[in-house]
Amino acid sequence: MKNIDLKTTKTHKKRHRDILKIVQEEGTSSIAHLAERLGVSQESIRRDVAPLTKAEKLLRVHGAVTLPNLLMEAPFEKRMREGASAKRAIAKLAAEKIQDGDSVMFDTGTTTSSVARELLGHKNLTVVTNSSDIARTLATVNGNTVYMAGGKLHGDNGAAFGALAVDFMNSFSVRFSFISIGAIDEQMGAMDYHLEEAQIAQAVLRQGQQSFIVTDQSKFSRRGLVKVCGFDGFNGLICDGKPSDIICQAMDETDCVLEVV
Repeated sequence: MKNIDLKTTKTHKKRHRDILKIVQEEGTSSIAHLAERLGVSQESIRRDVAPLTKAEKLLRVHGAVTLPNLLMEAPFEKRMREGASAKRAIAKLAAEKIQDGDSVMFDTGTTTSSVARELLGHKNLTVVTNSSDIARTLATVNGNTVYMAGGKLHGDNGAAFGALAVDFMNSFSVRFSFISIGAIDEQMGAMDYHLEEAQIAQAVLRQGQQSFIVTDQSKFSRRGLVKVCGFDGFNGLICDGKPSDIICQAMDETDCVLEVV
């Protein structure tokens, strides 16, 4: 009769649950990252992953694992899962600034979409956005009023761009405005990689009494193609890591507030 080590079996089952939880949070995780997070060897992770892939709960991709349904997701949905835990922490801090009844403006982006999700418990918000994802998230709950810009729609993220969208955003004045950003350069400030996205971001920042950039630290000390604004163009930066000393000094000089989660 075969002996079964119940303690070992329970340990493996717990690790399986932990692996699934991490991958669900992050979208895709390398074997090395999982090993580091769980404090075991990479070989142990490979053994744990094997039954999970066999059961089609995970999919192996180039030294990493992902969720099977991610291969069918649109690029925007995939980006929503990348660094999801950091985005949630940033979004939670941003949402804490907003009270019931406030007016808020957003551009399109995975981090601003995360902020919108953190606002699902708020009531009677007035929301202005060019993002169909944010509009859908907040339009039908808790007495909110949502205004969405028209214009040229991008298939990737379902957001509106162009002169019509910019003019629409410029028609409003809100208490808070939030943008995601493609890059924060030490000399140029906030930057993006597409002209139309930069134009929307500029409008959003202008129309907020208090304006914030919400972004993860991977965007620091990178240079985009189009300048959105200098460090005097927004009131605060909410992020998950401290920027370079040069960026911090530039923010200090313009009284721009840095908030790190």
